[in-house]
Amino acid sequence: MAAQAQQESAVVPVHDSVRDREIRLEQEHLDRVYRRLEEKISEAEFLMHDAAQRGHVGTPGALAERDAQVFRAGIHLNRLHNEYEDFLFGRIDLLPGKDGKKGPDGAYTAVEPAEGAVRPDNTADIAETLHIGRIGVLDEDYAPLVIDWRAPAAAPFYRSTPVDPGRVVRRRVIRSKGRRVQSVEDDLMRPELKATLDGRELAVIGDGALMAALGQARTHTMRDIVASIQAEQDLVIRAPASSVTYVEGGPGTGKTAVALHRAAYLLYQDRRRYAGGILIVSPTPLLVAYTEGVLPSLGEEGQVAIRAIGSLVDGAEATVYDSPAVARIKGSYRMLKVLRKAAHGALELNDSPQRLRVVAFGRRLELEAEELAGIRRTALGGTAPVNLLRPRARKLLLDALWERSGAGHRHTDPELAAELRSSFDEDITSEDDFIAFLDAWWPELTPAAVLDAMTDERRLGRWARRVLNPGEVRKLARALQRDGRSVHDIALLDELQAVLGAPARPRKKREIDPLDQLTGLEELMPAREETQRERAERLAQERVEYAHVIVDEAQDLTPMQWRMVGRRGRHATWTIVGDPAQSSWSDPDDRPG
Repeated sequence: MAAQAQQESAVVPVHDSVRDREIRLEQEHLDRVYRRLEEKISEAEFLMHDAAQRGHVGTPGALAERDAQVFRAGIHLNRLHNEYEDFLFGRIDLLPGKDGKKGPDGAYTAVEPAEGAVRPDNTADIAETLHIGRIGVLDEDYAPLVIDWRAPAAAPFYRSTPVDPGRVVRRRVIRSKGRRVQSVEDDLMRPELKATLDGRELAVIGDGALMAALGQARTHTMRDIVASIQAEQDLVIRAPASSVTYVEGGPGTGKTAVALHRAAYLLYQDRRRYAGGILIVSPTPLLVAYTEGVLPSLGEEGQVAIRAIGSLVDGAEATVYDSPAVARIKGSYRMLKVLRKAAHGALELNDSPQRLRVVAFGRRLELEAEELAGIRRTALGGTAPVNLLRPRARKLLLDALWERSGAGHRHTDPELAAELRSSFDEDITSEDDFIAFLDAWWPELTPAAVLDAMTDERRLGRWARRVLNPGEVRKLARALQRDGRSVHDIALLDELQAVLGAPARPRKKREIDPLDQLTGLEELMPAREETQRERAERLAQERVEYAHVIVDEAQDLTPMQWRMVGRRGRHATWTIVGDPAQSSWSDPDDRPG
């Protein structure tokens, strides 16, 4: 029936020539934008040069005017340079609006279409086309070549839905690299409409073509199906962000696109609430590339972080693949027990000392291997991460040495005993032998070091006793011996980071920029602005949790991967997108033991 509808529809068939033509048209527009950008850069450089010449006048007024002009021109020039590449990403084609008012960006301000914009035979003309990018660009006549994504005129690119399209007929995602347009992908907000642009029927590239064919089908059944799909998608996009919103659907139902537009909708509806960031987790880097094509500007601003499941841990990247058998082992909740045992057992590696000898109050004090093992077991009995238990282990060592010295029994005065104990601790902890012992006996562990320790099959067998069978131990150890990390290793590294913890670091003193101490022209001139990409990376490094988390293809996540994602949204609202029928996880009932 869908094929029949496509034949009956008046929609332009999408051949490679049509796709190539649309890419070529977008490339022509992009070339025009870059020519205009080069003109703006030349203007800014001229202003900088002109301002420098004003300094020769020498009057205080001229100097102040020069500094102010240099400051403004410098900021503008830096921004143009920083946003020069890969900044155009979207387009919307609009019906005529109710009024003819224009905003400061040169675009019409009307949100709803004018009466009669859609003719009785469901045909219409496109009155305005807006390209969306990271910065706004006007031509010589102050007409918009690119609309800044933060401008009100760009809001329909994110807010428009088929149920509430406003003036939008077609929304186009433009994917480019450098100065070249790579591909375009269209969404139709009014699939039942036959629209023309410059006398030619509006072409539709990608999945939007099928929706157009169904929407323009002669049978009511097809149109009802499209309306039903649109209504359900709109309901998901606009659902209140409370607790968890679960989106379930089969292949090709647009789950991913709906989830991405939901992220944009939430951010635009309540930017302050989601200032903590929105995390979008995709199962593969390929899907991340698609996602970045839909929401590139939001990601660049650091408000929406788009990550593949194998890239969630800073400093680690998945580069290899596990066999299904190994993936089942690494993804199982049983790995929790193995990792905790490994984190404790790793303290004993690297020739851990078996005896502690120190001198205090003129006496040699010793703790033997058995006593040290008991102290370690007691210290590890706490619930804190292993690295954070080092102060507790240090205190237990000092308690044992104090007891061995017998000094506590020689003084009945509590104040004198406390003063003596304080002196004892200070003497012991300042000894090089004690410091060296503690560093070797309770070393600071890293997730990578513990995972590397698990490559020894015999050692892993001890840590995984009564959790994994010998065959599973062998497969896991051999898989961890390979170069590179898999997506399942990334989840194990993240779990180990939680088990180990990171000791508190002394805060670094802020380095003073020599420019901060200058006055005059140098003080006003921005040496270099932080780029949006740098800002996004910095925010991503600083942010450990998010205000909202969207998980795409959720059915493919293992229990251990769910724990990794969960740590990034402990207090977040969630949107879960998936299809249980396509799950690649063989044991959906796997739970922590």
